[in-house]
Amino acid sequence: MNLIYAACAFLLALVFALAGVTRAGAWLIEWRNPPAGEFADIDDARIHYVHVPAPRNADLPAIVFIHGASANLRDQMLPIRPLLEGRAEMVFLDRPGFGWSGRGPGNNESPSAQANTIAELMDRLGIHKAIVVGHSFGGVVTAAFGREHPDKTLGLVFLSPVSHPWPGGATAWYYKLTATPIIGWLFSQTLAYPAGTLQMNGATACVFSPNKVPGFYVGNASIPLVLRPGAFRANAIDVAGLYDYALKAAPHYRDIKAPTVVISGDRDKVVYASIHSVGLVRDIPGAELIWVHNLGHKPDWIAPDLVVGAIEKVAGKDVDLKALAKIVEARITGDAYNEGQCPDITVPDAELAPT
Repeated sequence: MNLIYAACAFLLALVFALAGVTRAGAWLIEWRNPPAGEFADIDDARIHYVHVPAPRNADLPAIVFIHGASANLRDQMLPIRPLLEGRAEMVFLDRPGFGWSGRGPGNNESPSAQANTIAELMDRLGIHKAIVVGHSFGGVVTAAFGREHPDKTLGLVFLSPVSHPWPGGATAWYYKLTATPIIGWLFSQTLAYPAGTLQMNGATACVFSPNKVPGFYVGNASIPLVLRPGAFRANAIDVAGLYDYALKAAPHYRDIKAPTVVISGDRDKVVYASIHSVGLVRDIPGAELIWVHNLGHKPDWIAPDLVVGAIEKVAGKDVDLKALAKIVEARITGDAYNEGQCPDITVPDAELAPT
């Protein structure tokens, strides 16, 4: 019996120790990565955003950027803003629960709820219509925005998006665990920070592979913000619920009428490009797919010039995106970073999920 009491006492002490390490780590992360913009209270969520006002001689309409899983507004702002500064009004925001944005009760429900929050933020900023650019998980939010807020949508640009159901609907085990009530909360408060810190560099390498991770990317883009318990749990809830949401949403993508460009790499090691990118172009009338050979999951960082070209294209400018893609391919043709560590993911054509 004494051994049982001793074991229980040890486990309890370990939990408190890990919780203390996580709390200290979260404080340090926030100290190193302070807010970059302003805040707006929308439906009980405090949304953090950076608003770049429209220049007097703007040649492009307003643009709203929606980041992916495990990220925050800096992930798109750092590579894209310098290329568009002085050309357009821009909004970069932390999705609800990420970066410095609060989650709010409604945003746990679906990507559609997050799209509604973004639409409300646009109203607050006086932006009536915009081109919406979404990366990865931001793609399913972008699709929801284009479908449910057509009056606010001038065009859509998808970057390595996730959007459709995939065979089996599997996700990493820790997403399902963290999204679970009580156990998931305990996991996020104790193990997510130390385990995530150890895994972050390897995971980042696979996000970019076969391309090279830009120097100081993790720190400059404030990626560790996702290791704080609240953000980690919000991320897990989003990813764990994605498959069920996509099953219901994908059949309605044909209702999207906005000009659309999808940019995807044929070496994406994070999402099934043959399902999501191909599916969006199949389902959205008039959508254009730009395949980039030897590109991984990060066109915003590896091919920002192509992203700007896509924005220009949906804004109505005459842009040869295939020619721009060839320029990108020439830059990255020899990239083979972390190939052994990060295998490709492919799905046979016969298994592509129907919409």
